[in-house]
Amino acid sequence: MARMIRLLTNFVALIAFASAALLPQKPLIAPADEQLSPATSSTPLPLVVWHGLGDNYKADGLRSIGSLANSTNPGTYTYFIRLASDPSSDRTATFLGNLTEQVSKVCEDISSHPILSLAPAINALGFSQGGQFLRAYIQRCNNPPVHTLVTFGSQHNGISEFQNCGDNDWVCQSWDGYLKRNTWSNFVQSRLVPAQYYRNPEDLEAYLENSNFLADINNEREVKNATYKDNLKRLKRFVMFMFEEDTTVVPKESAYFAEYNKTSDEVTKVQERRLYKEDWLGLKWLDEKGRLEFKVAEGRHMQLSEELLRETFRRYFNSNVARDDGE
Repeated sequence: MARMIRLLTNFVALIAFASAALLPQKPLIAPADEQLSPATSSTPLPLVVWHGLGDNYKADGLRSIGSLANSTNPGTYTYFIRLASDPSSDRTATFLGNLTEQVSKVCEDISSHPILSLAPAINALGFSQGGQFLRAYIQRCNNPPVHTLVTFGSQHNGISEFQNCGDNDWVCQSWDGYLKRNTWSNFVQSRLVPAQYYRNPEDLEAYLENSNFLADINNEREVKNATYKDNLKRLKRFVMFMFEEDTTVVPKESAYFAEYNKTSDEVTKVQERRLYKEDWLGLKWLDEKGRLEFKVAEGRHMQLSEELLRETFRRYFNSNVARDDGE
């Protein structure tokens, strides 16, 4: 076991190093600290942001996004989800941890927050894996409720491949082999974050039986959780961005809940899947109400321009409940 833990630590360090190239290296604008200020009927709803793999809640690039949100929609209070007060520990939690416990902690943190807990609703922005985690927040607790959810390059239908290893990267190769042989073990499913949203369409039986996270929040098991559907239907808007040249997320169409068959190289759109047709999550209902949007972002995974972010904030987060309830 000690050897396994050492290997896991090395593996996490390796992925963290490799993922650094995917993170914002420079803030878009000068970062600003969160400011506690009471919301009024004329101010935008608070914005909750869940960052992606390898990032941390105090990263300059992430904080600059909060400043951009406030400069676009003055008065926006932005809260960055964190799983630890220490930024390094928060970053480690993007690789290691039990997602069921992590989502539960976030639910408690938000519901007890001195500003967020008093808001009539909040807006939510998820980057990469943070997108499906925010959706889990909505489905499992949603207190306070989310008004608009926007996700960028998220893995709503999971990943079918783990990160590729370099030819001479023996640590990564060792863990890649271990993951492929033990993906559905309790050890991996309760500790390695990306494994908990791994989904291979060619091995659905093992996935449905053993998945710690994704099979549950996608309501794919025989017994459906009606609360998940009811909570997601409360969204005024659910916007999903897929990166056009995304090679980090396999398949990239997972950002749309689409399914990819590696053998036939075919993509099944969400509208053609049972998940949508039988409306396990309320996606069909949202779509018929005009509340579901499928958007394309240019570039590779998490290549976000200030222009795209500002337009997103202006279009989707420039709202308050009093104004939107009249729609």
